[in-house]
Amino acid sequence: MKGGLVAALWAVRTLAMLKVPLRGDVLLACVQGEEDGGLGTYAMLQRGWRADSCVIPEPTSLDLAPGSCGSLTFRLRIPGRATHAARRSSGVSAVEKFWPVFRALRQLEAERNAVKHPLMSRWEIPVAIEIGVVHSGSWASSVPDELVADGRYGVALGENVDDARAVFVEAIRRACQSDDWLRHHPAEVEWRGGVFAPGLTALDSQVVADVRRAHTSVSTHAQQTWATPYGSDLRLMTNIGGVPTVHYGPGDAGVAHGPREFVPIDEVMTATRALALAALYHCGSG
Repeated sequence: MKGGLVAALWAVRTLAMLKVPLRGDVLLACVQGEEDGGLGTYAMLQRGWRADSCVIPEPTSLDLAPGSCGSLTFRLRIPGRATHAARRSSGVSAVEKFWPVFRALRQLEAERNAVKHPLMSRWEIPVAIEIGVVHSGSWASSVPDELVADGRYGVALGENVDDARAVFVEAIRRACQSDDWLRHHPAEVEWRGGVFAPGLTALDSQVVADVRRAHTSVSTHAQQTWATPYGSDLRLMTNIGGVPTVHYGPGDAGVAHGPREFVPIDEVMTATRALALAALYHCGSG
């Protein structure tokens, strides 16, 4: 995102330095908190800022992404029964009882990805479910009486968040019903953290046409069109602000959140030129 921010900054700075006559304003909105649910964009919209269109310079490798899936953060509590490890058969390991629940999540993931939205066809698993953190037990020689697992649950394009939650809870319920212990001591589901609903901008929107035209004018990269498998502030701009929004920016999200993040400088330069042109096409002097 820093690479995309630099590109957007220099695109706007160039228009200002050259005193390009415009029919409207070009706004550069630098917000924080996107990873935690988009608090910065919420605040911006709450203060009344709106636009005819918006480009978020997410790392798309210069492709065009007019939509994003959503995601929810959950916590599972798997109960067990503690006892001394030397007498483990008289207890119930919460770790062992996590496995049928985990298998159910993998099955649910397969079912939810069996049919894909056309904009998600490039992704093997567009709405992924993953367990990111697991805690259990307090002593090596004890059967653990609880396992706590935090994870991420993908929400499909066009899917209602409440409906997605209901599907998840039902899958956990069925998993518990299939196990003698969990049937009487079911796992608990908590919803925590940011709520990322999906968002989508119509492909015939003016901003889609302007960004495509601008990119083609400055790059030989054959631009593809798809939606992201992760949540972003696009859904706030479209769903709350009513602003047609697309992702377009330098870098590959596949290396994001990793130990060797990088953004090719030539992509930053290309994105800068394209963003400046897109602004000209959208609100130029005509």
